[in-house]
Amino acid sequence: MLNENKILGLEKLGNFINEFIQKDDENYSEKEERMAYLMKRSEIENPWFTLENQRYNLKQWAGLFTKENIENWLSKYELSNTPKRVGLILAGNIPIVGFHDIISVVLSNHIPIIKLSSKDKLMLPFLLDLWKEFSNNDIEFEIVDRLENFDAVIATGSNNTARYLEYYFKNHLSIIRKNRTSIAVLKGDETVEELQLLADDIFRYFGLGCRNVTKLLLPKEMKVDGLFENFVKYQDVINHNKYANNYDYNRAVYLLNQDLFWDNNFVMLREDEKLFSPLSVVNFSRYESLEDAKKFVEDNREEIQAIVAKPELGLESIGFGETQNPSLDTYADDVDTMAFLSVI
Repeated sequence: MLNENKILGLEKLGNFINEFIQKDDENYSEKEERMAYLMKRSEIENPWFTLENQRYNLKQWAGLFTKENIENWLSKYELSNTPKRVGLILAGNIPIVGFHDIISVVLSNHIPIIKLSSKDKLMLPFLLDLWKEFSNNDIEFEIVDRLENFDAVIATGSNNTARYLEYYFKNHLSIIRKNRTSIAVLKGDETVEELQLLADDIFRYFGLGCRNVTKLLLPKEMKVDGLFENFVKYQDVINHNKYANNYDYNRAVYLLNQDLFWDNNFVMLREDEKLFSPLSVVNFSRYESLEDAKKFVEDNREEIQAIVAKPELGLESIGFGETQNPSLDTYADDVDTMAFLSVI
């Protein structure tokens, strides 16, 4: 049986994060001061991890960490009674993106052997230490530079990295994740509010996550100009040095190649069939009929993480603005991590 302390400790961690977010720095406790310091250090070491994006991410996690929510999630699985050592190779594209894998391993009664991303190596150890403290030291984990002595592995990387990992771990039980991205299928009658929420799906975390929308499917007659008007709340992204460098580079390439693109001085729209777009660019293509859009989705399903669309389109989609708010039972690459951990 799962130890109740782990669940209660995770709930306490969520409460701690919520209290931290609601305070100002003048009222921080010692632990909260440490957390604030590590967040600032994280932004310095990886400028993509702005304080705003870190706080947003932490708030989303904290909202999931209720006893009822966790127990409902775990109730779907028959958890292991034999602890195994599970190696985790974590990504670092958005803040604490590997937290879900760690939580899944711990709550499956296994021991995570964690290889952190060099881009995200400060906050996760701190959060795990807090969880351990709040759980009366009832969780076990290891942070390592090299994976050794493990029974199974979960790894996340690029498509090129995945080929290497698949070969390297061919004799182990494994989940090897590859590149994925998200798309939005527009009907053409979306409200201003829906299009503004779509901006969240595109620009949150600067578009670096697999759940960020990088491709739009538009009806043939829909004009793209109206999209820009509803993206304006993210116009300050151009003031971020690393984002601006990507924007300037891609814009220069398109101009030199005399490519057709739409530009509003902080993001470009480009008609391109490709699913993945460069940072600061959103690809779009047009469909004649809904069947054409569904065929595109089907043809590219293995590379699509999430689909944003109105429910009536029947695309197994999520709502506008929901891509960066996954639930505990939302799994990367649509591979049920908990089911995998239940049988190793």
